[in-house]
Amino acid sequence: MYRAPGQIKKTRRRTLWAAGLAALSLSAPPAKAYPIDCAILLCLAGGFPASAECGAAKAEMIRRITPWPIEPPLQLWNCPMGNPLSGSATGGVQALPPEVARYRDGIELYHIIYGQRRHDGTTYVTDRSQLGHYDAQGNFSWVPTRIREAPDWVYAASGVSRNAVLVELGSVRLWRGMLLRWRDHQGNISEEWIRY
Repeated sequence: MYRAPGQIKKTRRRTLWAAGLAALSLSAPPAKAYPIDCAILLCLAGGFPASAECGAAKAEMIRRITPWPIEPPLQLWNCPMGNPLSGSATGGVQALPPEVARYRDGIELYHIIYGQRRHDGTTYVTDRSQLGHYDAQGNFSWVPTRIREAPDWVYAASGVSRNAVLVELGSVRLWRGMLLRWRDHQGNISEEWIRY
C-alpha cells in the first residue's frame, strides 16, 4: 500500500505522541489521599514550607493561574476539611470559618496585559488587565483594572517601572503575565510572577 510522504510523517507523529502519553500515564504518581485544595489551603497558611506535599500544592496553584485556561488559585469548594461545605464550580462556599476565609481573601491575582506603541510622536496604549478576586460568598471573578492604578507592589514584583507606564514613552512594548500574591498565618507576603 502506497502512502504519501506527508501521510507517513503524520503517522509517525501520532505514534510518537501516543507512546509519549502512554509513558506519562505509566510514570504518573498515584492519587493522593487528600484533595489538593486542602493541601493548598494548609500550605498557603504555613507559607508553603519545604515538603513534597506543599511543593505539589504550590505547583498546582501556579498551574491554575498559568494560561490557558485560568482557574481560581484556591478552590475551597473542593476541600471539605471534614465539614459539609457546599459550593459550585466558581466558588460559593457556605459557612466558611473566618480564619479560613482570611487566607482565601488574602489572595491577590493580577492578569496583566499591557503594551505601549509609539508611532509618529503618539503613544498608543493597550490595557486589558484584570484583577481576580473572591467575593464574600467565595465566588471568584475578574474585574477590569487599569494597570496605571495598580499598587506599587505590582510594579516591584514584575520588574516593570511605574514611571515607564505613567510617562507613556512607548518604552513598555509588552507587559504580560500573571501576578499572584498571598499571606501566610504570620502575615508574611509571598509573590509569584509568571510571564508568558
